Amino acid sequence: MKKIIIGVLIVVAVIAVLGGIKTMQIRKLIAGSGGQMPPETISSAVVKEEKWERTISAISSVTAVQGVTVTPELAGTIKEIAFESGAVVAKGDLLVRLDTSSEEAQLRAAEAQVDWARISAERARKLRAENTLSQSELDSAESSLKQNQANADAIRAAIAKKTIRAPFAGRLGIRLVNLGEYLDVGKPIVSLQSLGILNSDFSLPQQELAQLVTGMKVRLTTDTYPDKHFDGTLTAINPDLDAATRSVRVRATFENAENFLRPGMFARVEVLLPAEETVVVVPATSVLNAPFGNSVYVIEPKPAGTNNSPAGLVVRQQFVRTGRVRGDFIAIEMGVKPGEKVVSSGLFKLRNGMSVMENNGLSPKPSSTPKPADS
Repeated sequence: MKKIIIGVLIVVAVIAVLGGIKTMQIRKLIAGSGGQMPPETISSAVVKEEKWERTISAISSVTAVQGVTVTPELAGTIKEIAFESGAVVAKGDLLVRLDTSSEEAQLRAAEAQVDWARISAERARKLRAENTLSQSELDSAESSLKQNQANADAIRAAIAKKTIRAPFAGRLGIRLVNLGEYLDVGKPIVSLQSLGILNSDFSLPQQELAQLVTGMKVRLTTDTYPDKHFDGTLTAINPDLDAATRSVRVRATFENAENFLRPGMFARVEVLLPAEETVVVVPATSVLNAPFGNSVYVIEPKPAGTNNSPAGLVVRQQFVRTGRVRGDFIAIEMGVKPGEKVVSSGLFKLRNGMSVMENNGLSPKPSSTPKPADS
Protein backbone atom coordinates (compact mmCIF):
# COMPACT_ATOMS: atom_id res chain seq x y z
CA MET A 1 0.00 0.00 0.00
CA LYS A 2 2.91 2.32 0.88
CA LYS A 3 4.50 1.68 -2.52
CA ILE A 4 1.26 2.61 -4.32
CA ILE A 5 0.98 5.92 -2.43
CA ILE A 6 4.61 6.77 -3.25
CA GLY A 7 4.00 5.96 -6.93
CA VAL A 8 0.90 8.18 -7.08
CA LEU A 9 2.81 11.07 -5.45
CA ILE A 10 5.61 10.76 -8.01
CA VAL A 11 3.12 10.85 -10.94
CA VAL A 12 1.37 13.92 -9.47
CA ALA A 13 4.74 15.66 -9.03
CA VAL A 14 5.73 14.98 -12.66
CA ILE A 15 2.39 16.32 -13.95
CA ALA A 16 2.76 19.44 -11.81
CA VAL A 17 6.26 20.11 -13.14
CA LEU A 18 5.19 19.66 -16.77
CA GLY A 19 2.15 21.91 -16.22
CA GLY A 20 4.33 24.61 -14.71
CA ILE A 21 6.78 24.51 -17.61
CA LYS A 22 3.93 24.76 -20.15
CA THR A 23 2.36 27.69 -18.26
CA MET A 24 5.67 29.58 -18.28
CA GLN A 25 6.02 28.99 -22.04
CA ILE A 26 2.53 30.36 -22.73
CA ARG A 27 3.15 33.42 -20.55
CA LYS A 28 6.39 34.17 -22.37
CA LEU A 29 4.63 33.80 -25.72
CA ILE A 30 1.86 36.20 -24.68
CA ALA A 31 4.39 38.67 -23.25
CA GLY A 32 6.42 38.60 -26.45
CA SER A 33 3.34 39.39 -28.51
CA GLY A 34 2.25 42.34 -26.39
CA GLY A 35 -0.38 40.36 -24.53
CA GLN A 36 -2.10 39.22 -27.77
CA MET A 37 -2.38 35.70 -29.17
CA PRO A 38 -0.73 35.37 -32.61
CA PRO A 39 -3.17 35.58 -35.55
CA GLU A 40 -4.58 32.40 -37.06
CA THR A 41 -3.71 31.67 -40.69
CA ILE A 42 -6.76 31.35 -42.93
CA SER A 43 -7.76 31.44 -46.61
CA SER A 44 -10.20 34.06 -47.84
CA ALA A 45 -12.66 34.64 -50.67
CA VAL A 46 -14.55 37.69 -51.90
CA VAL A 47 -18.35 37.60 -51.85
CA LYS A 48 -19.52 38.13 -55.43
CA GLU A 49 -22.63 38.30 -57.57
CA GLU A 50 -23.22 35.82 -60.40
CA LYS A 51 -26.03 35.06 -62.82
CA TRP A 52 -27.20 31.50 -62.34
CA GLU A 53 -29.67 29.58 -64.43
CA ARG A 54 -32.85 29.02 -62.50
CA THR A 55 -33.25 25.29 -62.22
CA ILE A 56 -35.34 22.67 -60.48
CA SER A 57 -33.20 19.71 -59.43
CA ALA A 58 -34.20 16.11 -58.84
CA ILE A 59 -32.90 12.56 -58.75
CA SER A 60 -34.03 10.36 -61.62
CA SER A 61 -33.74 6.94 -63.21
CA VAL A 62 -33.06 6.36 -66.91
CA THR A 63 -35.56 4.15 -68.73
CA ALA A 64 -35.83 2.90 -72.28
CA VAL A 65 -38.51 4.21 -74.63
CA GLN A 66 -38.75 0.62 -75.84
CA GLY A 67 -37.30 -2.16 -73.72
CA VAL A 68 -38.39 -5.74 -73.04
CA THR A 69 -37.14 -9.07 -71.84
CA VAL A 70 -37.91 -11.45 -74.70
CA THR A 71 -39.89 -14.50 -73.55
CA PRO A 72 -41.73 -17.35 -75.36
CA GLU A 73 -45.53 -17.38 -75.57
CA LEU A 74 -45.57 -21.18 -75.95
CA ALA A 75 -43.41 -23.81 -74.28
CA GLY A 76 -40.95 -25.81 -76.33
CA THR A 77 -37.40 -27.03 -76.89
CA ILE A 78 -34.84 -24.67 -78.45
CA LYS A 79 -33.89 -25.87 -81.93
CA GLU A 80 -31.94 -22.80 -83.13
CA ILE A 81 -30.38 -19.70 -81.54
CA ALA A 82 -29.81 -17.02 -84.19
CA PHE A 83 -28.22 -14.19 -82.15
CA GLU A 84 -25.09 -13.35 -80.18
CA SER A 85 -25.00 -11.62 -76.80
CA GLY A 86 -24.71 -7.85 -77.17
CA ALA A 87 -25.64 -7.83 -80.86
CA VAL A 88 -27.60 -5.06 -82.56
CA VAL A 89 -30.75 -6.35 -84.27
CA ALA A 90 -33.40 -4.94 -86.57
CA LYS A 91 -37.12 -5.34 -86.15
CA GLY A 92 -38.20 -8.83 -87.22
CA ASP A 93 -34.76 -10.47 -86.96
CA LEU A 94 -34.88 -14.11 -85.88
CA LEU A 95 -33.74 -14.68 -82.31
CA VAL A 96 -34.77 -18.22 -81.31
CA ARG A 97 -36.60 -21.02 -83.09
CA LEU A 98 -38.32 -23.69 -81.00
CA ASP A 99 -38.94 -27.25 -82.18
CA THR A 100 -42.12 -27.27 -84.29
CA SER A 101 -41.93 -30.76 -85.79
CA SER A 102 -45.21 -31.84 -84.12
CA GLU A 103 -47.02 -28.70 -85.23
CA GLU A 104 -45.72 -29.09 -88.80
CA ALA A 105 -47.06 -32.66 -88.96
CA GLN A 106 -50.41 -31.47 -87.60
CA LEU A 107 -50.41 -28.70 -90.18
CA ARG A 108 -49.96 -31.12 -93.06
CA ALA A 109 -52.92 -33.14 -91.82
CA ALA A 110 -54.99 -29.98 -91.36
CA GLU A 111 -54.12 -28.73 -94.85
CA ALA A 112 -55.20 -32.09 -96.30
CA GLN A 113 -58.53 -31.73 -94.51
CA VAL A 114 -58.84 -28.19 -95.88
CA ASP A 115 -58.24 -29.47 -99.45
CA TRP A 116 -60.89 -32.18 -99.01
CA ALA A 117 -63.35 -29.71 -97.48
CA ARG A 118 -62.75 -27.26 -100.36
CA ILE A 119 -63.42 -29.95 -102.97
CA SER A 120 -66.56 -31.02 -101.10
CA ALA A 121 -67.78 -27.42 -100.89
CA GLU A 122 -67.22 -26.84 -104.63
CA ARG A 123 -69.10 -30.04 -105.47
CA ALA A 124 -71.94 -29.03 -103.17
CA ARG A 125 -72.22 -25.63 -104.89
CA LYS A 126 -72.52 -27.28 -108.33
CA LEU A 127 -75.14 -29.71 -107.09
CA ARG A 128 -77.04 -26.90 -105.43
CA ALA A 129 -76.96 -24.93 -108.69
CA GLU A 130 -78.55 -27.95 -110.40
CA ASN A 131 -81.09 -28.06 -107.55
CA THR A 132 -80.08 -31.63 -106.67
CA LEU A 133 -78.75 -30.72 -103.18
CA SER A 134 -80.47 -28.93 -100.33
CA GLN A 135 -79.33 -25.56 -99.03
CA SER A 136 -78.63 -27.00 -95.60
CA GLU A 137 -76.21 -29.56 -97.05
CA LEU A 138 -74.38 -26.77 -98.93
CA ASP A 139 -74.20 -24.70 -95.74
CA SER A 140 -72.79 -27.69 -93.87
CA ALA A 141 -70.08 -28.22 -96.52
CA GLU A 142 -69.03 -24.55 -96.47
CA SER A 143 -69.01 -24.52 -92.66
CA SER A 144 -66.79 -27.60 -92.64
CA LEU A 145 -64.38 -25.82 -95.02
CA LYS A 146 -64.20 -22.77 -92.77
CA GLN A 147 -63.68 -24.88 -89.68
CA ASN A 148 -60.82 -26.82 -91.26
CA GLN A 149 -59.23 -23.56 -92.49
CA ALA A 150 -59.43 -22.17 -88.94
CA ASN A 151 -57.77 -25.31 -87.54
CA ALA A 152 -54.92 -24.93 -90.02
CA ASP A 153 -54.54 -21.23 -89.19
CA ALA A 154 -54.32 -22.06 -85.47
CA ILE A 155 -51.47 -24.47 -86.11
CA ARG A 156 -49.69 -21.91 -88.30
CA ALA A 157 -50.05 -19.34 -85.48
CA ALA A 158 -48.50 -21.79 -83.00
CA ILE A 159 -45.56 -22.34 -85.37
CA ALA A 160 -45.15 -18.57 -85.75
CA LYS A 161 -45.16 -18.08 -81.97
CA LYS A 162 -42.41 -20.67 -81.63
CA THR A 163 -40.34 -18.64 -84.09
CA ILE A 164 -39.30 -15.78 -81.80
CA ARG A 165 -38.26 -12.53 -83.53
CA ALA A 166 -37.15 -9.08 -82.36
CA PRO A 167 -40.28 -6.93 -81.79
CA PHE A 168 -38.28 -3.75 -82.51
CA ALA A 169 -34.76 -2.63 -83.37
CA GLY A 170 -32.28 -2.38 -80.51
CA ARG A 171 -29.34 -3.90 -78.68
CA LEU A 172 -29.50 -7.35 -77.12
CA GLY A 173 -28.19 -8.20 -73.69
CA ILE A 174 -26.59 -11.42 -72.43
CA ARG A 175 -28.11 -14.68 -73.70
CA LEU A 176 -29.92 -16.52 -70.89
CA VAL A 177 -30.74 -19.81 -72.70
CA ASN A 178 -28.88 -22.63 -74.44
CA LEU A 179 -29.45 -24.82 -77.48
CA GLY A 180 -31.62 -27.84 -76.66
CA GLU A 181 -33.03 -26.27 -73.49
CA TYR A 182 -36.72 -26.67 -72.74
CA LEU A 183 -38.41 -23.30 -72.26
CA ASP A 184 -41.52 -22.77 -70.20
CA VAL A 185 -43.94 -19.99 -71.07
CA GLY A 186 -42.53 -16.61 -69.95
CA LYS A 187 -38.96 -17.78 -69.28
CA PRO A 188 -36.46 -14.96 -70.09
CA ILE A 189 -34.41 -15.44 -73.25
CA VAL A 190 -32.56 -12.12 -73.63
CA SER A 191 -33.02 -8.42 -72.84
CA LEU A 192 -33.71 -6.12 -75.80
CA GLN A 193 -33.35 -2.36 -75.33
CA SER A 194 -33.73 0.46 -77.82
CA LEU A 195 -30.92 2.90 -76.88
CA GLY A 196 -31.31 5.62 -79.50
CA ILE A 197 -33.79 7.60 -77.39
CA LEU A 198 -34.14 7.23 -73.62
CA ASN A 199 -36.48 8.62 -70.97
CA SER A 200 -35.70 9.95 -67.53
CA ASP A 201 -38.53 9.75 -65.00
CA PHE A 202 -38.47 11.78 -61.79
CA SER A 203 -40.74 13.45 -59.24
CA LEU A 204 -41.01 17.12 -58.27
CA PRO A 205 -42.89 18.72 -55.33
CA GLN A 206 -46.29 20.20 -56.09
CA GLN A 207 -44.93 23.74 -55.44
CA GLU A 208 -42.98 23.49 -58.71
CA LEU A 209 -45.96 22.41 -60.82
CA ALA A 210 -46.91 25.96 -61.83
CA GLN A 211 -43.47 26.47 -63.42
CA LEU A 212 -43.48 23.27 -65.50
CA VAL A 213 -44.38 23.25 -69.18
CA THR A 214 -43.69 20.50 -71.70
CA GLY A 215 -40.91 21.46 -74.08
CA MET A 216 -38.64 22.88 -71.36
CA LYS A 217 -34.95 22.01 -71.57
CA VAL A 218 -33.66 19.42 -69.11
CA ARG A 219 -30.00 18.71 -68.27
CA LEU A 220 -28.93 15.25 -67.06
CA THR A 221 -25.66 14.22 -65.40
CA THR A 222 -24.48 10.86 -64.13
CA ASP A 223 -21.54 9.68 -62.05
CA THR A 224 -20.60 7.31 -64.86
CA TYR A 225 -19.54 10.25 -67.05
CA PRO A 226 -18.73 13.11 -64.62
CA ASP A 227 -17.35 15.33 -67.40
CA LYS A 228 -20.44 15.10 -69.62
CA HIS A 229 -23.97 16.40 -69.46
CA PHE A 230 -26.89 15.38 -71.66
CA ASP A 231 -29.52 17.81 -72.93
CA GLY A 232 -33.10 16.71 -73.29
CA THR A 233 -36.68 17.95 -73.36
CA LEU A 234 -39.53 17.76 -70.85
CA THR A 235 -42.05 15.59 -72.70
CA ALA A 236 -44.73 14.58 -70.19
CA ILE A 237 -46.26 15.71 -66.89
CA ASN A 238 -48.60 13.41 -64.99
CA PRO A 239 -52.13 14.81 -64.71
CA ASP A 240 -52.40 13.59 -61.10
CA LEU A 241 -50.18 13.93 -58.01
CA ASP A 242 -49.06 11.27 -55.58
CA ALA A 243 -51.45 11.60 -52.65
CA ALA A 244 -48.81 10.38 -50.16
CA THR A 245 -45.90 12.64 -51.16
CA ARG A 246 -47.80 15.50 -52.92
CA SER A 247 -45.36 15.24 -55.81
CA VAL A 248 -45.92 15.13 -59.55
CA ARG A 249 -44.32 12.55 -61.86
CA VAL A 250 -42.42 14.05 -64.80
CA ARG A 251 -40.68 12.56 -67.85
CA ALA A 252 -37.85 13.98 -69.96
CA THR A 253 -36.57 12.50 -73.22
CA PHE A 254 -32.93 12.43 -74.31
CA GLU A 255 -31.17 11.65 -77.60
CA ASN A 256 -28.57 8.94 -77.00
CA ALA A 257 -26.76 8.61 -80.33
CA GLU A 258 -23.47 7.51 -78.69
CA ASN A 259 -25.21 5.04 -76.35
CA PHE A 260 -23.62 6.56 -73.24
CA LEU A 261 -26.85 6.35 -71.26
CA ARG A 262 -28.29 2.96 -70.35
CA PRO A 263 -31.69 1.96 -68.91
CA GLY A 264 -31.63 1.69 -65.13
CA MET A 265 -28.90 4.32 -64.65
CA PHE A 266 -29.03 6.60 -61.62
CA ALA A 267 -28.89 10.25 -62.72
CA ARG A 268 -29.37 13.83 -61.59
CA VAL A 269 -31.57 16.13 -63.64
CA GLU A 270 -32.15 19.87 -63.73
CA VAL A 271 -35.17 21.45 -65.37
CA LEU A 272 -33.96 24.77 -66.82
CA LEU A 273 -36.38 27.61 -66.16
CA PRO A 274 -36.59 30.45 -68.75
CA ALA A 275 -35.07 33.36 -66.77
CA GLU A 276 -31.69 33.67 -65.05
CA GLU A 277 -31.38 35.03 -61.51
CA THR A 278 -28.69 37.13 -59.83
CA VAL A 279 -27.31 35.45 -56.71
CA VAL A 280 -24.71 36.31 -54.08
CA VAL A 281 -22.24 33.42 -53.83
CA VAL A 282 -19.38 32.30 -51.60
CA PRO A 283 -17.33 29.09 -51.61
CA ALA A 284 -19.26 26.27 -49.93
CA THR A 285 -16.30 25.81 -47.55
CA SER A 286 -17.00 29.30 -46.14
CA VAL A 287 -20.26 28.20 -44.53
CA LEU A 288 -20.14 26.77 -41.02
CA ASN A 289 -23.14 24.49 -40.54
CA ALA A 290 -24.63 24.22 -37.06
CA PRO A 291 -27.97 23.11 -35.57
CA PHE A 292 -28.75 26.69 -34.48
CA GLY A 293 -28.02 28.20 -37.90
CA ASN A 294 -25.45 28.51 -40.66
CA SER A 295 -22.82 31.23 -40.46
CA VAL A 296 -19.72 32.66 -42.15
CA TYR A 297 -16.75 34.58 -40.79
CA VAL A 298 -16.49 38.03 -42.36
CA ILE A 299 -12.93 39.45 -42.46
CA GLU A 300 -12.66 43.08 -41.30
CA PRO A 301 -9.68 45.45 -40.76
CA LYS A 302 -8.54 46.01 -37.22
CA PRO A 303 -6.93 49.41 -36.39
CA ALA A 304 -3.81 49.69 -34.24
CA GLY A 305 -4.63 49.51 -30.52
CA THR A 306 -3.72 51.91 -27.70
CA ASN A 307 -1.47 49.27 -26.07
CA ASN A 308 0.84 49.22 -29.11
CA SER A 309 -1.01 46.28 -30.70
CA PRO A 310 -0.42 46.39 -34.47
CA ALA A 311 -3.13 46.85 -37.09
CA GLY A 312 -4.36 43.70 -38.79
CA LEU A 313 -7.45 41.67 -39.58
CA VAL A 314 -10.17 40.23 -37.39
CA VAL A 315 -13.16 38.01 -38.11
CA ARG A 316 -16.79 38.60 -37.30
CA GLN A 317 -19.22 35.67 -37.22
CA GLN A 318 -22.26 36.43 -39.39
CA PHE A 319 -25.33 34.19 -39.56
CA VAL A 320 -26.61 33.63 -43.11
CA ARG A 321 -29.44 31.95 -44.99
CA THR A 322 -28.13 29.66 -47.71
CA GLY A 323 -29.67 28.69 -51.05
CA ARG A 324 -28.74 26.50 -53.98
CA VAL A 325 -25.35 24.87 -54.49
CA ARG A 326 -23.48 24.95 -57.79
CA GLY A 327 -20.15 23.16 -57.90
CA ASP A 328 -17.92 24.52 -55.13
CA PHE A 329 -20.14 27.59 -54.59
CA ILE A 330 -23.27 28.17 -52.53
CA ALA A 331 -25.80 30.98 -52.86
CA ILE A 332 -26.34 33.25 -49.85
CA GLU A 333 -29.87 34.61 -49.70
CA MET A 334 -29.33 36.85 -46.66
CA GLY A 335 -26.45 37.88 -44.40
CA VAL A 336 -23.56 39.13 -46.56
CA LYS A 337 -23.08 41.65 -49.37
CA PRO A 338 -21.03 41.55 -52.58
CA GLY A 339 -17.50 42.81 -52.06
CA GLU A 340 -17.16 41.58 -48.48
CA LYS A 341 -14.40 39.13 -47.73
CA VAL A 342 -15.08 35.86 -45.91
CA VAL A 343 -12.96 33.02 -44.57
CA SER A 344 -12.93 30.08 -46.99
CA SER A 345 -10.84 27.58 -44.98
CA GLY A 346 -9.80 27.18 -41.34
CA LEU A 347 -13.25 28.02 -39.93
CA PHE A 348 -13.28 25.48 -37.10
CA LYS A 349 -10.37 27.10 -35.23
CA LEU A 350 -11.94 30.60 -35.25
CA ARG A 351 -14.09 32.52 -32.82
CA ASN A 352 -15.74 35.90 -33.04
CA GLY A 353 -13.22 38.80 -32.89
CA MET A 354 -10.12 36.64 -33.40
CA SER A 355 -7.11 38.06 -35.25
CA VAL A 356 -6.31 36.34 -38.54
CA MET A 357 -3.70 36.39 -41.28
CA GLU A 358 -4.51 35.61 -44.93
CA ASN A 359 -2.66 32.96 -46.93
CA ASN A 360 -4.61 31.96 -50.05
CA GLY A 361 -1.95 29.59 -51.29
CA LEU A 362 -2.99 26.88 -48.84
CA SER A 363 -6.30 25.80 -50.39
CA PRO A 364 -7.42 24.99 -53.96
CA LYS A 365 -9.37 27.54 -55.95
CA PRO A 366 -13.14 26.87 -55.96
CA SER A 367 -14.86 26.18 -59.29
CA SER A 368 -18.47 26.00 -60.47
CA THR A 369 -17.56 22.79 -62.38
CA PRO A 370 -15.07 21.02 -60.13
CA LYS A 371 -13.20 17.97 -61.43
CA PRO A 372 -11.39 16.33 -58.52
CA ALA A 373 -8.45 14.16 -59.59
CA ASP A 374 -9.52 11.23 -57.41
CA SER A 375 -13.25 11.26 -58.19
